[in-house]
Amino acid sequence: LISQNTPDSGAAPARCVLGVDVGSTVVKCHVYDRAAAVRGFNCREVESLYPRPGWVELDPEVLWSQFIGVIKEAVQAAGLHMRQIAGLGISTQRGTFITWHKRTGKPFHNFISWQDLRSAELVNSWNKSLLLKVIHIIFTVLHFLTGNDRYLAPSFLTFSTHQTSMKLSWVFKNIHEVKAAKKNNCCFGTVDTWLLYRLTKGSVYATDYSNASSTGIFEPFMKCWNPTLCNLLSIPMSIYPPVKDTSFNFGSTDSEIFGVPIPIMAVVADQQSAMFGECCFHPGDVKLTMGTGGFWNVNTGDLPTQSLSVCLYPLIGWKIGEEVVYLTEGSISDIGTAIKWAQDIGLFTNIDETAEMAQSIADSQGVCFIPGLQVSGCDPYLCASFMGLKPSTNRNHLVRAMLESVAFRNKLLYDIIVKKVHIPLRTIRADGGVSNNSFVMQMTSDLINKKIEKPANADMSSLGAAFLAGLASGFWTDKEQLKKLRRIEAVFEPQKDSEEYKPAMDAWLQAMKHSRHW
Repeated sequence: LISQNTPDSGAAPARCVLGVDVGSTVVKCHVYDRAAAVRGFNCREVESLYPRPGWVELDPEVLWSQFIGVIKEAVQAAGLHMRQIAGLGISTQRGTFITWHKRTGKPFHNFISWQDLRSAELVNSWNKSLLLKVIHIIFTVLHFLTGNDRYLAPSFLTFSTHQTSMKLSWVFKNIHEVKAAKKNNCCFGTVDTWLLYRLTKGSVYATDYSNASSTGIFEPFMKCWNPTLCNLLSIPMSIYPPVKDTSFNFGSTDSEIFGVPIPIMAVVADQQSAMFGECCFHPGDVKLTMGTGGFWNVNTGDLPTQSLSVCLYPLIGWKIGEEVVYLTEGSISDIGTAIKWAQDIGLFTNIDETAEMAQSIADSQGVCFIPGLQVSGCDPYLCASFMGLKPSTNRNHLVRAMLESVAFRNKLLYDIIVKKVHIPLRTIRADGGVSNNSFVMQMTSDLINKKIEKPANADMSSLGAAFLAGLASGFWTDKEQLKKLRRIEAVFEPQKDSEEYKPAMDAWLQAMKHSRHW
């Protein structure tokens, strides 16, 4: 530990940067030194609210208290004074948003989580509408005539419950205060925007390109909020924040919060932050995060790659000065969520037991687990279920079936990426809590027939935010220096032929068909 500095000591040299990750289940703060070693750490569980079936919310005041609390505790654990912090980088869950009154700063409602399903009826209505079919035809013709890929996405536009746009449209239709405030007095913000606003006591209202592009309301090709979509959904353009670089001096925290002002040097969406933390800086680099959900991200370089697959979508990874890096992403729902549920109902006591439980038996004895949502949430009505249960089924079979479902879904999404993303794939690097499970990691490596690197520290979103803040503050010089700070804990290489898993995966795919459109 670095020696404690008392609050009245003289100005101390900046020794560390902070990486804070506001995730779906946990808020974490890591204090990193110049070697990217963790000098202090603190975390608190995110308290989700479920006011109605399918609704998922966060109390903004509780989240604020947790955010401030983890920073203070982590810095104290590192034995540092706040004035020794060179900069703060903030990584946040994506798509979770809030609206508030511009003049008073008072929220109109709780944060609406990316996991929230309240817009399901609106989504279904739009996806079946004649207007959407007409839009598909118009943009298909435009793409054919111009060859411009920016017309490709609207040509097969479908809405989903994960998209911020649909939930924001629901807010404007159903919350009277928002309708009343409308254009002139309504502010929209994802978690990063709201934290910036609070940290600076209202003087900074902004987001970054990674968070903006993750809302589905931001046009990654034109790098602006999408006026066509907003007109379509009757959402005023005036509510959106200005969009800034990812690694950027956003100003400093108000000195009353931490005793001294701390420079806010980066805000970034969590998956893009993990990509940066893994040092996936080159086209073809792949990052696999397995946390609450699962995310495959491919660095596609300086041009967005639009795929005809509804399961893949282009995002802005980060913008630093003139450099804009794009990603292609595919997602898998309910990985960590399902494992946490299994723990809560007593299938196991400690999550570290699960790999050993799965490896203690030869197979799942025909048991298949289908989580509540599928690859990229293509079917929001997929029924969560266990199938193939027998009198001889025990908890080991259930746990193995759950872990196998993660590997099978990784295989499905990887195959889509290989088929649709026309860039040679380079290294594959995994992170997130589930990457600590050796059974899932080895089975995924076997199924895709590729080696997968696992870092020593699985909290890549925090590290990525710290890296971005460190670059902006001069704490680190460039990305080449960051690459040298990477620490690999394990490399999983294929040990079995993927054909050996074919009977089990075929049975799982069959079980999935029976669970659709519940």
